Amino acid sequence: MKPKSKWPGRSFPFLQVNQRESKPRKRGLTEIRGPYYSVVGPRHLEDAFETMGAYVDSLKFAGGSFALMPESAVRDIIELCHKHDVLVSTGGFIERVLVQGGDAVRQYVSECKRLGFDIVEISAGFVSISTDDWLRLIELVRKAGLKPKPEVGIQFGAGGATAATELQAEGTRDPNSAIAQAKRFLEAGAEIIMIESEGITENVDSWRTDVPAKFINEIGIEKLMFEAADPDVFAWYIKNYGADVNLFIDHSQIVQLECLRAGIWGTKSLWGRVVSFRDTLE
Repeated sequence: MKPKSKWPGRSFPFLQVNQRESKPRKRGLTEIRGPYYSVVGPRHLEDAFETMGAYVDSLKFAGGSFALMPESAVRDIIELCHKHDVLVSTGGFIERVLVQGGDAVRQYVSECKRLGFDIVEISAGFVSISTDDWLRLIELVRKAGLKPKPEVGIQFGAGGATAATELQAEGTRDPNSAIAQAKRFLEAGAEIIMIESEGITENVDSWRTDVPAKFINEIGIEKLMFEAADPDVFAWYIKNYGADVNLFIDHSQIVQLECLRAGIWGTKSLWGRVVSFRDTLE
């Protein structure tokens, strides 16, 4: 078993904050988006990890950005993440690879392993595949020695910054169907499920707050990670589900999110209200 990271000695230690588990954590996980909306290289990440690395559990490449970068740069980012006990995810690029056929998918997973990735996210926002195909992909990733991370949602066409009107025309799926699918993925060996925000809190006229509630009631909060790359969204999750909810955010938001988790800052509705109780830290 990998040893847990030593909790860093923070400044102002006499000030009380909500206690957090040391890495590797089982709850209160934070995944940050890496290169996509802005260039995020080793020097940028070094600053982020030196100051806030204790609160970052994984980094996710987005949009297949790694496929445009020099291999040496991809390796440097991955190695830096591992130095700070941060796992590295491919993001959901596999659905772009799927359209190139089975051989390309197998080569993609093999290359992810060779370069040092830890997690292969498996999403299907733009392609339609059967649940059995998902299960075969999960098995392929597991056999390669990587962690499969299925992304489940209710909105077809999600994940590409599509206009809200276009997404509304596509319609949404029954949340119960998505929940049943997520359960099968967990049974097949996935450790955690990413919940796509589009159709729930992103690109909608009104938030579908009933959907995350259904997922949590049926699956359990510790097995779910919610995409929440908007401060109002991650504040809502913390307000309703506490500091230990697992969240995916943009790398630029790590300080803001952790201030909320710690209970040291907040919006008007959260100021001084985010608290925790720990008999012991595991």
